[in-house]
Amino acid sequence: MDKRDLKVAVIDMNNGAPNQGMRGIQEILSRFRNENNINVSFDIFDLRQKGEIPGIEYDAYISSGGPGSPIDSKGEQWENEFFNLLDQIEAFNSSHEEQKKYAFLICHSFQLACRKYQLGNVTERRSNAFGIFPITLTEDGEQDEIFDGITNPFFSVDSRDWQVLEPDFAAFEAKGAKLLAIEKERKHVNLERCMMSIRFSDEIIGTQFHPEADPVGMKMYLLQEDRKKAIVDLHGEQKYFDMLNSLDDPARIVLTQSVILPNFLNKAVGNLQEA
Repeated sequence: MDKRDLKVAVIDMNNGAPNQGMRGIQEILSRFRNENNINVSFDIFDLRQKGEIPGIEYDAYISSGGPGSPIDSKGEQWENEFFNLLDQIEAFNSSHEEQKKYAFLICHSFQLACRKYQLGNVTERRSNAFGIFPITLTEDGEQDEIFDGITNPFFSVDSRDWQVLEPDFAAFEAKGAKLLAIEKERKHVNLERCMMSIRFSDEIIGTQFHPEADPVGMKMYLLQEDRKKAIVDLHGEQKYFDMLNSLDDPARIVLTQSVILPNFLNKAVGNLQEA
């Protein structure tokens, strides 16, 4: 089999804020390279802080989560360049039959794309959502190759002050987008469930949750005093210790981290070999 090189652009949306996400993404790329004996190279672009944006020469793009409002950046140069890149990827894919470019958008990047394509209502939450939560796949999600090997529901790290509600299914239809996952239904809470994953096109997918999160990074995060206090205040001490204990459960975020982004990379590699 012809093993081609996979060139990945990682877009850092953290705006200089400390985070575990970038480390998680790089770890998955390195592990994927070693386990599959594929020459995976990646470059990091600090978009919000330094205005760095990749060109169209990469095979795959992973755009991270980040802090702040996904609405206040409207019209800012870095956001325009991000949207322009998504347009370039789509234009490339529609004009190339064999070779495709792939993009995976996480959390803040996902919210921006939902706003760009007007697929739902991007709103601020009443309180911060932070922790390890169950996520429910839709029928389309159960069929989607990105979730091949996951359970339903599955568990992932969720960390957000914003969310995307009220899917506009006419806009989904027009775009050819599919809603793949939603927040787990809570029978006792009468709140609309937010959208947790969308396939924007055959090659562009996004998640509200953090598929790159790993137990090591999450543990470091949960043990910070301010994080612990925030979770205990919101959810109670029992929930906090449940989260800590669930980090070692192989059926929870360990599974999610080992399945979703590697499936995305496999698709990009498979496409390179076909092309």
